[in-house]
Amino acid sequence: MSSSPSLSMLAPIFILLIAGYAAFYPGRRPGGLPLLTERVAIAALVAAVAGGIQLVFAGPQSFALGGDALMIAFRLDALSVTMTILVAFIGWIVVRYARTYLDGEQREGAFHGWMAVTLASVLLLVQAGSLVTLVLAFVAIGFGLRQLLLFYPDRPEAQRAAAKFTLVWAGGDIALALASILLWIAFGTSDIASIAAQAEGGAGFAMHAAIALLVLTAALKTAAFPLHGWLTEVMEAPTPVSALLHAGIINAGGFLLIRMADLIQTSTAAMAALLMLGGFTALFAAAVMLTQSAIKTALAWSTIAQMGFMLLQCGLGLWTLALLHIVAHSLYKAHAFLASGGAVKAVAEIRRPGPVAVPGLGAVLRAFSLALVLYALVATLFGFVFGAKSAQALSLGAILIFGVAYLVAQGMADTAPRELTRRTVMASFAATLAYFGFHLVADLVWGAHLPAAPAPGPLEWGLIVLMLFSFGLIAVAQALFPLWAHHPAAAGLRVHLANGLYLNAVLDRMIGGFTTPKSR
Repeated sequence: MSSSPSLSMLAPIFILLIAGYAAFYPGRRPGGLPLLTERVAIAALVAAVAGGIQLVFAGPQSFALGGDALMIAFRLDALSVTMTILVAFIGWIVVRYARTYLDGEQREGAFHGWMAVTLASVLLLVQAGSLVTLVLAFVAIGFGLRQLLLFYPDRPEAQRAAAKFTLVWAGGDIALALASILLWIAFGTSDIASIAAQAEGGAGFAMHAAIALLVLTAALKTAAFPLHGWLTEVMEAPTPVSALLHAGIINAGGFLLIRMADLIQTSTAAMAALLMLGGFTALFAAAVMLTQSAIKTALAWSTIAQMGFMLLQCGLGLWTLALLHIVAHSLYKAHAFLASGGAVKAVAEIRRPGPVAVPGLGAVLRAFSLALVLYALVATLFGFVFGAKSAQALSLGAILIFGVAYLVAQGMADTAPRELTRRTVMASFAATLAYFGFHLVADLVWGAHLPAAPAPGPLEWGLIVLMLFSFGLIAVAQALFPLWAHHPAAAGLRVHLANGLYLNAVLDRMIGGFTTPKSR
């Protein structure tokens, strides 16, 4: 790896220039600032793509300032290029959308400035090559996003959301700072590449304590259970903020784990903790999401579930799939938030369908059996042609097929039309092909740059079986829900789930004395 600045480093520099310019035009309709912000965002995207081209022709690059303890370093590799292009692309789309969305707002210019600060901080984060750079970038992201959450500073809901976010995000910053100190004690450097190279032979309390703190940091940054409540309340901010969250902010914890994968994977306890916490968060948030009536709140709970699933992938050691998940989820969820208003209108105009076929227990069991048989056949075919997949990858695919089996069950109900049956079975087959196909692509693009999943031991096998049982049970219960939805117990459960089992209320009481000063 050669030592020279990369073209991708121009991306955050371009964006930061706009932040300084916006300080002079903080009010309503700030002249050409919105258009200039969009053009600079395009320039940042071009710089990010240029960095990718540089990587292809010149190989990985690194650039560092300072000594081992306080090193400010940046990296150009497959992971940083992927994330930089992703963040720059979504950032450009969000900035373009905000030009119209915020036109005429009292603090329109200030919004563009703080969005530039936040976006530039994320671009610095995903190119970080040292622990010091990571910590500083995370702190800057938290500061910028807090200002965006307080865009309407007089609204109590916005103040409460900003207070929760600040506490949880700052908790993650403190955990990461402590982990960085411990890693420097253990390895004598803050350079991430050097730590990764020594990780396999490392040992001692400092290293294992640092890994535990890194897992805690990732959990706090991804709004994992039980401190997930702040994410459901950031809807108080303008819609572009919700979309911007998916440009490397809410999934920054996953990026941190992937960047430190060589170190994290040396700890069986850390991997097990990620698997259990991620799996439970995914199941819990997905159940709550189904009870939400407001589209943006439902999308927020969906994000919590997706982030939990990403942590689960990391816990299984499927780093390439976790990175693919970040890319795919960022793109579709940012679009979902920006298009949420149009989606409400479109749904309202749809002609209501007739009764939906309700499957019985027999149809559900047949559907799940058929979906799993199709999955096993495709997995065997891919195994013969491209090589067998790890147990972790096969179990993750089975979880995805459980979700498709729910659709197949609708098509196998006694009253379902034959066309519906055919389409749902084909959907199961297509989903299986897509899973293994995307897995091959992810391994081809990033496999050489990330560690492979370790062979599962007794603990890992036990957790995999528990994971499959839990997700399968929930999927079957969801398919059978129409049969008992009108029972009084189901109605009560729905109320409790709609309120997130009141965990957010507990967090409200815990921070009751916390006051958030108004943004200026």
